[in-house]
Amino acid sequence: MIDLRFVKKLVDMIDASSVDSIEISSDKGMKIRISKTSQQRANVQLAPQMQMPQMVAAPAMAPAETSAESASLKEAAKVETAKSRWLEVKSPMVGTYYSSPEPGAKPYLTVGERIAKGQILCIIEAMKIMNEIESEFDGVVTEISAQNSHPVEYGQVLFRIDPNG
Repeated sequence: MIDLRFVKKLVDMIDASSVDSIEISSDKGMKIRISKTSQQRANVQLAPQMQMPQMVAAPAMAPAETSAESASLKEAAKVETAKSRWLEVKSPMVGTYYSSPEPGAKPYLTVGERIAKGQILCIIEAMKIMNEIESEFDGVVTEISAQNSHPVEYGQVLFRIDPNG
């Protein structure tokens, strides 16, 4: 899935710079090309195989869909709408994610737990340095996306937080 905020930031950066175009591709087949010309300030093109995520509503029902499929689509739309209101905690670096201060210890947090600004959420080890990641806001943990002792990438979503929870 493509992060539209990331694309917007790229467009703004290209627009403010002297660079005329940039093309980014991933190993998952996603390609983003942004270019500017004198006629158009910024042009965003996605590779043909990429589909833009549907953010607001579920797709229109085909006549052959059952009520169970319809309910499933409605539930998926509700989850996507809720996720759009959640705040994301992203990895500030490449490294190894740890959910607790040491092996076998209680994790820093669990789904459904209330967190406060400044609270330690996890540790990311990078180059043998243990970096404590602190919360930038208050809320309730709704999703933990990273797995303990697994690598994480820069900008990867680690947690989703409901600020109204």
